[in-house]
Amino acid sequence: MLYYSGFTRRIGDVDDGSTVTDFLPAERARGITIQSAAITFHWPPQQEESAASLTSEDLEAKGLPRSAISHTINLIDTPGHADFTFEVLRSLRILDGAVCILDGVAGVEAQTEQVWRQASTYGIPRIAFVNKLDREGAAFGRTVKEIGARLGGWPAVCQIPWFEGGDGRLQGVGDVVSLQGMLWELGGDGKKVSLSRLDALEQSDSQFAAELKKARIALVELLSEHDDAMVESFLEHDEDHLAVKPIEILESLRRCLLQDAENKLIPTFAGASFKNIGVQPLLDAVVNLLPSPLERPDPEISIGGVRCGLNEFLEGKAGVEVSSSKKGKKAVASRSKPTTALQKLEACALAFKVVSDPKRGVLVYARIYSGTLHRNALLFNTNLQVSERVPRLLKMYASDAVEQESISAGHIAVFVGLKYARTGDTLLSYAGNKQNPPEPLNTLQLRPINVPPPVFFSGVEPHSLSEEKNLQACLALLLREDPSLRVTLDEDSGQTLLSGMGELHLEIARDRLVGDFKAKASMGNIEIGYRECITSASATATKIFDKEIAGRKGKAGCEAAVQPLIEDEEAQSTAEDAIFTQNVDGNRVTIKLPNFEDKKGKDADDQFPSHLSLDIIRNSLVAGGLAALARGPKYQFPLHSVDVTLTFNLEEHLFGNETTTSAISAAARLATQAALKEVSASSALMEPVMNVTISVQESSLGSVVHDISSSRGGHVVSLDDDASSPSTTSEESDAIDVSKIYAPRDPFGPASSSEGASLLATANQSRTITAKVPLKEMVGYLKHLRSITGGRGTFVMSVDRFEKMSSQREKAVLAELRGI
Repeated sequence: MLYYSGFTRRIGDVDDGSTVTDFLPAERARGITIQSAAITFHWPPQQEESAASLTSEDLEAKGLPRSAISHTINLIDTPGHADFTFEVLRSLRILDGAVCILDGVAGVEAQTEQVWRQASTYGIPRIAFVNKLDREGAAFGRTVKEIGARLGGWPAVCQIPWFEGGDGRLQGVGDVVSLQGMLWELGGDGKKVSLSRLDALEQSDSQFAAELKKARIALVELLSEHDDAMVESFLEHDEDHLAVKPIEILESLRRCLLQDAENKLIPTFAGASFKNIGVQPLLDAVVNLLPSPLERPDPEISIGGVRCGLNEFLEGKAGVEVSSSKKGKKAVASRSKPTTALQKLEACALAFKVVSDPKRGVLVYARIYSGTLHRNALLFNTNLQVSERVPRLLKMYASDAVEQESISAGHIAVFVGLKYARTGDTLLSYAGNKQNPPEPLNTLQLRPINVPPPVFFSGVEPHSLSEEKNLQACLALLLREDPSLRVTLDEDSGQTLLSGMGELHLEIARDRLVGDFKAKASMGNIEIGYRECITSASATATKIFDKEIAGRKGKAGCEAAVQPLIEDEEAQSTAEDAIFTQNVDGNRVTIKLPNFEDKKGKDADDQFPSHLSLDIIRNSLVAGGLAALARGPKYQFPLHSVDVTLTFNLEEHLFGNETTTSAISAAARLATQAALKEVSASSALMEPVMNVTISVQESSLGSVVHDISSSRGGHVVSLDDDASSPSTTSEESDAIDVSKIYAPRDPFGPASSSEGASLLATANQSRTITAKVPLKEMVGYLKHLRSITGGRGTFVMSVDRFEKMSSQREKAVLAELRGI
């Protein structure tokens, strides 16, 4: 695209690592896209003044397509790997239209379905381009059928592949709209395209010409079902499918795309970018069919608790109260003219990406939705309520940048030097002396970008304690750049956990941390925070603490008894003389004070020495008991599900002024430890169990359930249809009858289209499995789930509770911990 538009002088190649938009070293080494890249070019290339002076009205009058004059295209190249799904999500949020590139060999893949659903939530018009048709095993017809079956739309075949001799090498494409064949020379750079009209094709390649006619009839029939204007055009041309003008078909396709939010009609194109075939017609289709920023629905905003359209609000039609800049009084924005405060709003933009560039510093990518943004403008962040000045304004061309004085609505701007802006923040530029816009303008927020929950975990450890501060700063930079990464501190193991969307995602994050940010740290497996529990009750253990602490004599006593915790409300009320019960971290501490007269207020504290009170003694006993529960008697893990009863007898355990708070805590800790030691033989290990919700297709249901219940020691709680799948896939697949979809015959493929029924069977409805699985078995589960579901399975999980292990699992875990 960049080569044909005149932006570059050479054609980049993914295999050689010479592409423009995949410029990161990691991208070139792996041959994949990792982060989205923005680039601006013109199509058709900038022409002479005579052609440039044409307007859209002139085009309409002359019956010319929109691609007759040069348009500015802001292209965002997004990743295709499932691990970088957030990179796609945040790009989709600001797009006006999309080209979905499909592999002609693999067809509609799992990640394609997921991205297609994400694009549907934002109502983005899409066209499909079937690529790699030059490869062995490529099947355009099969892929077209899969578009209908898996993506839930009617493929409008606008181009068909032109194979040499019917089943030889790919030599060009047939344009169904203009009824002509496009032939590319073998081994060329793709700039020379020879066109053949239908009558010439009938002489040279009658089989291809016949297929082109069939495709044209199918396209006009399909458009007639969705567009009334096409029916009128068809009747005007005496019901001759071939006589309908190309411009009428283009206008009809465009109307169907822009008016249908569900994208039920999918214009489909063919080509092979490696052989430079079909790229220019695709660029024409982008200009002819996809909407400009002015043709998109009004961006949704929330302001002052009201939801409305951005332009509707700026024109003063939303009825939202806005303070006038001259007076402090509020004035309702009238329906005739906006208030002064609205007129002073210069620009509104949404930050959708933050990148830490080694040379330029932090770059904030933003889509401008209204007005014009000028260099050195003061930007107000409505999410963080802070103002920042933009010293430099750039337009990015992948890794290159060009300084700009101003950038208008519809374009993508890059701000340099912003300290606070994050992904999803709304940025306003407001004229006047005020730093901040008046209420409620300061609450104006564009629709945010939702971050999916992470499903893959890894531990991050600094090489030394002195590196910890630097590591935290680097992690903060990484998180600002990629909000789909999460950093949490595991209180049990003291580990810093980095979680993301998959194994490759975390691998790239590690490369960024170590290679780009120069953090001295390493990533490894996560440690599971196990717990210890007791299975039998102990006898009462009494301990008298009598030592000097910091030069001061301390003496106190305490009795303790431990037993397994029974989660029963009646059990809590059994202790008659218990004055206090507290549940902490899954354990219960009960305090008894025999010989204590329960009086209210100061009278209660009269029974203690002057430096002690009921609250002080109670808190000291609880602290001592919890300190003893921090480490188990057998495996040294923190204790869980233990009921501790501490008895502090005022006659036996209180020694006047010698009894200090620290002595009471120490006595409680020693007594509890002694009681625990008594029952240490019956200690058992507990592990964290997760609530897991897995979404899979019907065909993979059995293997996933078997894997959860047998291999991973989990148990399935429920099975049900996936209510979360947008517009329920089953309904969509009912609406699309695959046998009625037109698709040309594939070379070496079946002559009939009876395979449609089997394709539809594979695109079955989604099912949801709810299960409880040990956390240890969920580490790295994503990779395994993708392998057994053909890449179509996803899951989310949350901590449920700690459960006692079976003896077999306990042996295995202990052997692993001891390194046996």
